[in-house]
Amino acid sequence: MSQNLISLALTAEQLTAIEGALATLEENLTGLIALQPAQRRALAKMGDKSEVFCRQTLKLLQQNPQVVPPSLNVTEAVADLVAYDQVGTFLMRLTRLSERAEDTSTALGSDLMSFALEGYGILGVSGKNQGLGDLRRELGARFSRSTNRTASESTPVTA
Repeated sequence: MSQNLISLALTAEQLTAIEGALATLEENLTGLIALQPAQRRALAKMGDKSEVFCRQTLKLLQQNPQVVPPSLNVTEAVADLVAYDQVGTFLMRLTRLSERAEDTSTALGSDLMSFALEGYGILGVSGKNQGLGDLRRELGARFSRSTNRTASESTPVTA
C-alpha cells in the first residue's frame, strides 16, 4: 500500500479567496525589498540579544541628543525600529504559513512519488502480459544512468 501522508482538496472558492488575500498582501507590502544572497551575507544581523542592545542604544541616544553627531540619524533609526516592529507582527504568521505550505507540498509530492514507484513496480510484474512493457521502459528512462562519453567523443578533433 502506498503512503498517504495528506489528503487535501481546495475548492474553487477557497483558491479564489487565497489569490485575493495574496493580491491584497502584495498591494499593501510594496515597500518590502529583496536582497541578493551576497548582500544578505554582508549585512550585520540583529538577533534576540542584539535587538535589546539596539533598542537600549536608540533610547539612550534619544534621551541624550547632545552626544549624537549629525552623521547619525536618530529619526531614521526610530522609523526603522517602528517598521521592524510592524513587520514583526505579521512575519511570524507568514513564515509559519509558508512553512506549512512547503511541508504540505513536500508531503503531497512524497505521496505521489511513493504511488508512482509502487505503480511502476506493479507494471513490471503485472504489465508484461498486458502489453505494457514498452510503456514501462519509457517510464524507466527516469532511472537510466547516462553513459560516459568515450574519449573520442570528448576530445576535440584538431586539423
